Amino acid sequence: MTRFAGPLTLAQARTALLLQPAEAAVWRLEGARANFLVRDLGLAEATRGRLFMRQTRAVKPFESETGWHWHDMDAHVVFVLRGWLSFRFDGVAETVTVAAGGCLSQPAGVAHNVVGYSDDLELLEISLPAETESVDCAVAGHA
Repeated sequence: MTRFAGPLTLAQARTALLLQPAEAAVWRLEGARANFLVRDLGLAEATRGRLFMRQTRAVKPFESETGWHWHDMDAHVVFVLRGWLSFRFDGVAETVTVAAGGCLSQPAGVAHNVVGYSDDLELLEISLPAETESVDCAVAGHA
């Protein structure tokens, strides 16, 4: 059984038709030390706020950990296109590293710390919903 009667007309579509050609990409610097170029892929508007997706490229070598923080979201997925990225998660003893071709579903709402990345890191990041907030926090047993 489908969740809604279909097919839909374009005007009734649950998401908007959106094409983001590579040659039209708009990149901006982001991060406390402007260490990443990010490209919003426009899905927040196309999904009426249900989903956000961006492409991220490292432009500076890793300097320091992000510090412990959590995200107010329902899902957070990272797919690494190039390089690698390492995290610590509260409640997980070992460092979690996702490398090129790997996909990580971060446990939504759990405190984590980015503890390293390769100079050539490039990734896609998806979050639900589109509007989220990051909150710094302290984690017992971690500086």
